[in-house]
Amino acid sequence: MLSRISQNILATIAYYDVLDYPLTIFELWKYLIKNTESEIDGQAEKKILLADIIKELESEDLKKKFETHRGFYFLPNRKDLIYSRIERNKISEDKYKIIRRVAKLLKFIPYTRMVAVAGRVAMKNAEKKSDLDFLIVFEKGHIFTGRFLTVILLSILGKRRSGGKIKNKICLNHFLSTDFSVSVQDLFSSHEYVFMLPIFGFEAYRNFFMRNVWIKNYRPNFDNKIPILKEEKDSRFSKQVRKILEKIFSLQFIESILKKMQIRKIIKNPKTQRTGGVIIYSDDELAFWPDFEKQGPRIFEKFRERVEQIS
Repeated sequence: MLSRISQNILATIAYYDVLDYPLTIFELWKYLIKNTESEIDGQAEKKILLADIIKELESEDLKKKFETHRGFYFLPNRKDLIYSRIERNKISEDKYKIIRRVAKLLKFIPYTRMVAVAGRVAMKNAEKKSDLDFLIVFEKGHIFTGRFLTVILLSILGKRRSGGKIKNKICLNHFLSTDFSVSVQDLFSSHEYVFMLPIFGFEAYRNFFMRNVWIKNYRPNFDNKIPILKEEKDSRFSKQVRKILEKIFSLQFIESILKKMQIRKIIKNPKTQRTGGVIIYSDDELAFWPDFEKQGPRIFEKFRERVEQIS
C-alpha cells in the first residue's frame, strides 16, 4: 500500500499526464493535489515539505509507478512529453511577448485592477495554434463597463478572438470584480488559478488568493507569492488617463445600461444554450465556457482512469 503522500504524488503526476505536462520535482511539490475528490472536505490540508516529497520519491513501491528523465517526472512510456514540453515552452515565450504588449494598453481601461494570463500560455504549454486566455479584474460595480471597453479596444486592434480566428488572439472568457469570488471551485479550476500569471495588478493578484482560500483544499502546498515576473507598472500617464476615464464612466446608469445590453446579447447567443456549458453573468463574475464539459469534467474523468490504471 502506498502512503498518503505517495498517493498524492502519483495523483499529481497522473493529472498532469492528462495535460501532456511532465513535472519537475519543484512543480510536483508546488502543485501537489489531493488524491481523490472525497478528500476535499472544506478543511485546508497541511503543507508537505519538499524534503518529504524527495524522500517519498525514493520509495520502491512508488518508483514502480513513474519514470524520470532530465529532471522531469511522468507516467511510464511517456518520455516523449519532455521534448514536447520544451518545444511548447519556446512557443509560449513568443506568445507571452504579444500578451505583454496588449497588457500595456489594457491598463488604460477604466476600472482595470488586474490583467493576468491563464490557460496554456500561463503553463508555458501552448501550441502554435493556441489563443491567449486572459483573466481581467475590474473594480466592483463596474465589471460590465470594463468588459465593454475592453472588447471595443481589442476589436479595434484586431486582437480579439472571434469566429475561426484563434491563433495569438485574445480570448476574453473570464472577468471578475474586486470581490474576487469565483463560481466554479473544483480541481480543474484550482489548476487554472495556481498557474495564472499576473502581468498588471500584483496587489489584486494577492487579494485574489486571500479571497479564494478554497484553492488550498486542492493545492495545500501552493504559495501565492508573486511569480518571478516583471510587472507592467502603472505610469503617471496611465494612472491619469484611467482616472479621467473613470470619472467619465462613473455614473451608475452607464453601468446599468451596459449591463442590460450585454446580458441581452449573452442570452441570445446560441452558445449560452449549449448543453454542458457554463455561462455566468453576475455583477461580480462574467465567465463564458460553452465547452466546459470538455474541459474540467472530461479531464477529471481521464485523470481518474489514469489513477486506476497505475494503482
